Amino acid sequence: MKSYSLAEMKDKYIGKPGTAERDEYEYELNMDVLGHMIKQARKERHLTQEQLGNLVGVQKAQISKLESSANSATIDTILKVFKALKAEIRFNVTIEKRHLQIS
Repeated sequence: MKSYSLAEMKDKYIGKPGTAERDEYEYELNMDVLGHMIKQARKERHLTQEQLGNLVGVQKAQISKLESSANSATIDTILKVFKALKAEIRFNVTIEKRHLQIS
């Protein structure tokens, strides 16, 4: 029996990197991970969704949506949430296999 790597399975069933289907999959996966990170940080700070919403200036429902999938949030809201959670944010941008750094 032949075994396949996760990368091979994604290429076969989702599409190769750079295709629209693969890009959408990667984007949605990243947004789900981001939502999970927000929820985990909120719980570590012992905050309810309502309390975090008050700190950020949004309704509890928006925090709930953000935690279940960050797709609907603006980058501004996401940055405000992490600031309210006193979480450090790092950006890593890679273009054509080169890392960009802000000097």
